[in-house]
Amino acid sequence: MRTSDVDILIVPGWSSSGRDHWQSRWERSLTTARRIEQVNWYNPNREKWVANIVAAVVKATRPPVLVAHSLGCIAVVHAAQKLPRGLVAGAYLVAPADVDNAAAWPVTEGYTFDRDHGGFAPLPLLPLPFPATLVASQDDPFCSIERARELATAWGASFVDGGMSGHINVASGHGPWPEGLLRFGSFLKGLG
Repeated sequence: MRTSDVDILIVPGWSSSGRDHWQSRWERSLTTARRIEQVNWYNPNREKWVANIVAAVVKATRPPVLVAHSLGCIAVVHAAQKLPRGLVAGAYLVAPADVDNAAAWPVTEGYTFDRDHGGFAPLPLLPLPFPATLVASQDDPFCSIERARELATAWGASFVDGGMSGHINVASGHGPWPEGLLRFGSFLKGLG
């Protein structure tokens, strides 16, 4: 598959993805990409986030591919069991946020996120019903590389070690993130 063959649904995480974030750049540059908006990016609610993901997938006119970052990955995993079977072509999960260990997360734009915040914990550990790739960093303050490997295994996702890349966001120097776009292209090719 190519980007023109799919609807690329961008799923940002907690606090959304600012203008210079790779997700926002992809949204602007890939013609079939669009962001799944949430009502409140700083006080997320799992049920509302999941409902918005399900609605966007159902409205897709081409096979949908979810491109999630951070808490967006967790929202996708929660949504997976509620999505119509066989509809999602795949999910590209980047820097998942380990909500089961949220007490260790750094303060983000003045906000803290505790384990019970928004109903995202505990993390589902069921295999995803669609192909997925999980890209993780060795020094992500929101999820250890060991935990990311465990999640990829539980979800049946292929695992990519992204090296020392922080949270794979603007703060860690990943505004454009060309390597990620190349990996995403390879992921799409593997979908058929």
